[in-house]
Amino acid sequence: MSLELPVDVTDNLEARILGGLDEEQRHVASTLTGPMSVLAGAGTGKTRAITHRIAYGVHSGVYKPQQVLAVTFTARAAAEMRTRLRDLGVGGVQARTFHAAALRQLQYFWPHAVGGPLPGLLDHKAQVIAESARRLRLTTDRAAIRDLAAEIEWAKVSMLTPDTYLKAAAGRVEPAGFDLTTISRLFQAYEDVKTDRNIIDFEDVLLITVGILQEDAKVAATVRDQYRHFVVDEYQDVSPLQQRLLDLWLGPRDELCVVGDASQTIYSFTGATSRHLLEFTKRFPGAEVVKLVRDYRSTPQVVNLANSLLAARTKQPRRGGSDPWPAPLELIAQRPTGPEPSFTECADDEAEAAQVAGRIRTLLNEGVAASQIAVLYRTNGQSEAYEQALASADIGYQLRGGERFFRRKEVRDAMLQLRAGARAAGTDPVPQLVRDILANLGYTAQAPQSGGAVRERWESLAALVALADELDKARGSAAGGVFTLQDLVTELEERAAAQHAPTVQGVTLASLHSAKGLEWDAVFLVGLSEGLMPISFADTDDAVDEERRLLYVGITRAREHLALSWSLARTPGGRANRKPSRFLDGLRPQSSSSVQSRTGAKPSRRKQAAPAVCRVCGTMLNSGAERKVGRCQNCPPTYEESTFDALRQWRKDTALEASVPAFVVFTDATLVAIAEARPQSMQELSRLAGVGPAKLERYGEDVLRILSDN
Repeated sequence: MSLELPVDVTDNLEARILGGLDEEQRHVASTLTGPMSVLAGAGTGKTRAITHRIAYGVHSGVYKPQQVLAVTFTARAAAEMRTRLRDLGVGGVQARTFHAAALRQLQYFWPHAVGGPLPGLLDHKAQVIAESARRLRLTTDRAAIRDLAAEIEWAKVSMLTPDTYLKAAAGRVEPAGFDLTTISRLFQAYEDVKTDRNIIDFEDVLLITVGILQEDAKVAATVRDQYRHFVVDEYQDVSPLQQRLLDLWLGPRDELCVVGDASQTIYSFTGATSRHLLEFTKRFPGAEVVKLVRDYRSTPQVVNLANSLLAARTKQPRRGGSDPWPAPLELIAQRPTGPEPSFTECADDEAEAAQVAGRIRTLLNEGVAASQIAVLYRTNGQSEAYEQALASADIGYQLRGGERFFRRKEVRDAMLQLRAGARAAGTDPVPQLVRDILANLGYTAQAPQSGGAVRERWESLAALVALADELDKARGSAAGGVFTLQDLVTELEERAAAQHAPTVQGVTLASLHSAKGLEWDAVFLVGLSEGLMPISFADTDDAVDEERRLLYVGITRAREHLALSWSLARTPGGRANRKPSRFLDGLRPQSSSSVQSRTGAKPSRRKQAAPAVCRVCGTMLNSGAERKVGRCQNCPPTYEESTFDALRQWRKDTALEASVPAFVVFTDATLVAIAEARPQSMQELSRLAGVGPAKLERYGEDVLRILSDN
């Protein structure tokens, strides 16, 4: 039920906390007691609703901030929630991941409940799994170890032991080609190695905390006295182990608000299940259910496509499936109309990457910021083609999952300088102080014209300046508060601990899974062919359903521009035996289907251009590297070794100076083509594959000089 307060207090709170919320969000934010399930579609403002709910509860006196625990699934999401709560004037609320909250409790209660020092925490399983495999004389490679680690994680979050694993895993795909009995033995060996080394993994943190809460009534009572109100975000992704921990935190009470969307369940392979969200009202029969369906993120065109994707799911009998397909939330777009999503069929992967880079260049020229553009793919192995295409087009990019922002040298130096500056800060506004301090590290108001490492360093510093501007606006004089340089330093330290990086200029390259929770003005969904979307090993209805939900997540990341593409062949000149994803059936206009060549032309589907042949022996060239060189791999190279070595050394020096991978300067195939063709002029050099206008301008003179000297 909604809280009743004196009129003057209510009016003030409504203006400050509830103002700007829509009817459904307002209901979530003002209903402070009892169980509540919030079914929130993509882009419907769920984080806004629950943070305002917590703020309203604290400011009204119903909640004590220290007695609220907000749980989410990533450190970044938890950090963002804490930031939003601080902006609403609410400090002291614990917003953490399940693992972070459990670890904090375990560190506190271990000496009393178990005794002795807490075992060391294992960051990565690979080394321990490799040792376990050696004990059993099993042959493994890196890919097998990764698959085995995933299987052990699934077993542990499903609360299985090596003894109970065999029965529960019946029917599962055998990871890394090992039978389930072998996996069970490896699971036991893994646990033995950890015991020998006195270490625990992240799943153990949850399991041990659950065990202590179950066995020690005093510990359970202490935790339940500490936390009285719980909010769980992304509830569709909880595992059985996380649900068990939540049950123990909650005890017999029902002060629980959960938020989720079954249509965004994309982590079933880790043990996550939407069943807890869908069956919430069975456990709490009196629970309120609120649906958030007003989409404030995306244009009607994007929203309609997302709705159509879910509505088009097959009604045929299920094969090997168990979880129900819930009726999806039908989103209602709130933004003005925008461009129609585009569908592009390309001749091969190289052509697809090239056309995406060309369209990104167009968006950049139209004023769309690079940081507001993303290329999303199904597997991380697809990124290389887009890295090369963007590098060739002289477009900066950031690889999600690459070097972490707060580990960059210039960022570490900046934080040291800001920390020192905070001790002697004057009365100047924080944004100006930050600019003055970072100027010593190379920050300027205008971006440098050069690229490479110089530009990357500037972009890191510029991201810190932009964050200072943003926080000062939200918490400083403009918001009626005081925001100091020390406040900024504290914020940066918290963000560094949570890896909650500020926005950096550069096109984002990311897998669909890692894009969850993010959004961009323009999104390119690439590689949408059968075998990649859905992935080839999705061989049950449940697995295919999850792939459909994964594509839905990708579509709903886009605010305005959305482009979907696929290719018919893996390599230039290869067999065009790929088919577009079945998920696109009925969604794409037939007239939009076109084959894009490497140059962007649209050749006829019936009459393909003749494949390139080797200039030495006349055989067909099958790979992009062979086509660049004009020679098959079986024919010997025609360049002089000294020339090729000189070019390679120059490329190495140039890449080191710019702090970029060598292939960003020129790929091996392009370097071979240069050495064999020995162009005499800029015009001749420009005709070679892999030498675009930007690279010609940047490296052309150096290349011609090396060829002349060798």
